[in-house]
Amino acid sequence: MIRVLGIETSCDETAASVVVLREGDAPEILSNVVLSQIEDHAAFGGVVPEIAARAHVEALDGIVEAALADAGVDLAAVDAVAATAGPGLVGGLIVGLMTAKAVASAAGKPLLAINHLEGHALTARLTDGLRFPYLLLLVSGGHTQIVLVRGVGDYQRWATTIDDALGEAFDKTAKMLGLPYPGGPNVEKTAKGGDPTRFAFPRPMKGSAQPDFSFAGLKTAVRQAASAAAPLSDRDVADICASFQAAVSDALADRVGRCLQRFRETFPDIGTPVLVIAGGVAANREIRASLEAQCREHGFRFIAPPHELCTDNAAMIAWAGIERLRAGLAGGDAFAFVPRSRWPLDEVSAPVVGSGRRGAKA
Repeated sequence: MIRVLGIETSCDETAASVVVLREGDAPEILSNVVLSQIEDHAAFGGVVPEIAARAHVEALDGIVEAALADAGVDLAAVDAVAATAGPGLVGGLIVGLMTAKAVASAAGKPLLAINHLEGHALTARLTDGLRFPYLLLLVSGGHTQIVLVRGVGDYQRWATTIDDALGEAFDKTAKMLGLPYPGGPNVEKTAKGGDPTRFAFPRPMKGSAQPDFSFAGLKTAVRQAASAAAPLSDRDVADICASFQAAVSDALADRVGRCLQRFRETFPDIGTPVLVIAGGVAANREIRASLEAQCREHGFRFIAPPHELCTDNAAMIAWAGIERLRAGLAGGDAFAFVPRSRWPLDEVSAPVVGSGRRGAKA
């Protein structure tokens, strides 16, 4: 049996979780406590790093205690402590990793410094017992990537954004239209009452042989449409949201479709390959429906973990810790690990904006 305490503080959620894997059984999430900071940042229309870090400092000790209490265990019953060490807002990462170092040191437990993106990449193995290899579409406020997941610690980036992450595009669109924070869910909600055909927004990169994403031009088109229609009525806002969301869904489906075909060609012996979607944008229902249609067309199984495990959470960090312990990848001195604001899953592929490398150029 392996039982791991996970800590997540990479952005604006303060989270702790206990996950257990018993021999012969499916993994079990014993607790998963998440404290959102949405109200702290709403007035600013986005996450303020200094406010986020301060909120983590104030809340994390209590969140860890709550996670242990909900799990019905104490630190003595935990086999290791896993904490997000990057990528993310460095202030929050420092709070989480330093807390994990203190807890692990005081309890005499091993410490694992976890890549936040690896947590997303491995979540489908926690929820669905998925086998390697599979494709991962990671869509969040900071990342838009398609990654081949070959094993624990073994990732190959097949596509990434050459400019903005999709979650950022949703948030900026919401801000331009005067919608409240968080932008993504409010764009989706507003789009339900809109006409997706009214505005002919571009489908960035659609049809291109290059598999990457681009959303900067789409944001520009939204701003131009909003300016031309000003002052905006509720109908205008709904139609822009619906048209924006339709453009995003079409562009994603085209980009993903190319990678599904590549996977088929790379692994012809896999009868029913799998596409996993993770990250905050994975909660968008229209995007999910579009990708599910692509998977049916290419003979893929589509997996989207539950919403609470798609957004930032500590259960995925604890599970990544278990995966690394089982794979014998817990070596190195994690107590000396320094938080990394940029930390790509694929450390080999050439850096591109959006791939997770600091200062990367397209």
